Amino acid sequence: MDLGIAGKCALVLGAGGGLGGAIAQALATEGAKVVVADIDADAAGKTVDAIQSAGGDAFALKWDIADLSVIETNISDIEKRYGHVAILVNNTGGPPPTLVSGQSADQWSKFFQSMVLSVITLTDRVLPNMRTAKWGRIITSTSSGVVAPIANLGISNALRSTLVGWSKTLAKEVGADGITANIVLPGRIATGRITFLDEQKAKREGRTVQEISAESTASIPVGRYGDPKEYGDVVTFLASTRSSYLTGSIIRIDGGMISSI
Repeated sequence: MDLGIAGKCALVLGAGGGLGGAIAQALATEGAKVVVADIDADAAGKTVDAIQSAGGDAFALKWDIADLSVIETNISDIEKRYGHVAILVNNTGGPPPTLVSGQSADQWSKFFQSMVLSVITLTDRVLPNMRTAKWGRIITSTSSGVVAPIANLGISNALRSTLVGWSKTLAKEVGADGITANIVLPGRIATGRITFLDEQKAKREGRTVQEISAESTASIPVGRYGDPKEYGDVVTFLASTRSSYLTGSIIRIDGGMISSI
């Protein structure tokens, strides 16, 4: 199946990590020119190496997404090298485990800027060229906590849910311009973030990481954690020309874990 994205510029945030890296590699496999953005330059470089080793086209861009002042410079640099951003994958890091109550205003403000305002501001910067081209894909990765809030991930549950409302509203505003906006949310995908969360839960509850992992696996109908490549493949379909009638949606990539309808 030709996904129709060969030669298109794709910007993937957090692409030095598990989910972001898998998304970047999947897009590159389909011929997209991929900008691998991450606050960790070494991690971004490793993703680029993997893409180039497989014959893909990519370059690394060190980017602290919480710093709104660099958005214009970075996007201008991308446009000079690859042309306008046609595919934007908003994939930001998450906050540490916390209760939702008792957090300081500074804490809320810090993560609102890095997880929400950064995404909105960046998307607004690339939208005009998508509108001119009458084609664009905006895909925002969140968390299963937007459907079923996760205990002790209070800030994440609240702020990522904000992005769901934003994306759904945006889809209505840009649909006539050939632009889609969708939310993807992971279940238990085997990444460093999930390992960290399992370790933190084990410490809080005085259990082993193996016990926590086994308990989580038992709640997943397919009986295992997901492979990051499986996540990247779904995102790549959403980025394709074949997904043109799919917008304003929340796509669960969770192995059936989330039990709500």
